[in-house]
Amino acid sequence: MEKKLFITDFDGTLLTDDKTISHEDIKTLEMLRLRKIVTAIATGRSVYSFEKALKDIGMDRGDNPLPVDYVIFSTGAGIMEFPGGKVIFQKAVPSSDIRQITNYLDLRRVDYMVHKAIPDTRYFLYKSHGNHNPDFQARLALYKEYAVPLEEGHVHCESATEVLVILPGGAKMDTIETIKKDLSGFSVIHATSPLDHQSAWIEVFHKDVSKAKSAFWLAQRLGVSRNNIVSVGNDYNDQDLLSWSGKGFVVENAPDSLKQVFETVPSNNHCGVSQAVTASGWISKS
Repeated sequence: MEKKLFITDFDGTLLTDDKTISHEDIKTLEMLRLRKIVTAIATGRSVYSFEKALKDIGMDRGDNPLPVDYVIFSTGAGIMEFPGGKVIFQKAVPSSDIRQITNYLDLRRVDYMVHKAIPDTRYFLYKSHGNHNPDFQARLALYKEYAVPLEEGHVHCESATEVLVILPGGAKMDTIETIKKDLSGFSVIHATSPLDHQSAWIEVFHKDVSKAKSAFWLAQRLGVSRNNIVSVGNDYNDQDLLSWSGKGFVVENAPDSLKQVFETVPSNNHCGVSQAVTASGWISKS
């Protein structure tokens, strides 16, 4: 029997709007594992943020862990076994590149955060240029115990997982595309803010980091062919993974531009993950 791999995004896909996971989707993941199909989460969250979200619903590393085998975290900058937590893959941006990225962002006067290398990704330095940026301030407040302001003249001497740029809601797509073009030597990934669902988050990683590239690495390690990979997501940072997979689905709450490209299943609030598995033919509806 050929090996298979099922990958789902977390926020807005597996996780409902009230920050829980439906009983049906949990049962679906359990059923996949019973059928020897490898399961994985691919999330933009760091390990700390991901485990905090699971702890809030009682599905962390305790007696009732989420039934998945791997977690691709920080948009592909790392992969860990689950629930053991052993990191088996990671990529960081060298300090010289961090200096290049932040110098460019300072010239553009955009607000950003520099997250430390794995396993300390939850700690970050931040720079605000005084813009009206409620989403940036909200994220600072959420992680204030891990945040340190960047002093003028600071020289980055350490590698980092990523630089996160936050543009206020209503930012023009042209602005986002310009930043992506100017930083084309890196992996630049656009996502919608999980906080206000309007602001643009632009994540700058090592050039070899993305959900698709990390999924490819994992698939090679497991001996799974691309044709035997099904993925489901809800946002722009899932697009490369969905395109690369043998079959990619988006949930109903995804942007219209993605729904025009990928097969659409019900929303994250209506068990879209389970519907994607059913549509793939891997599990029949009872």
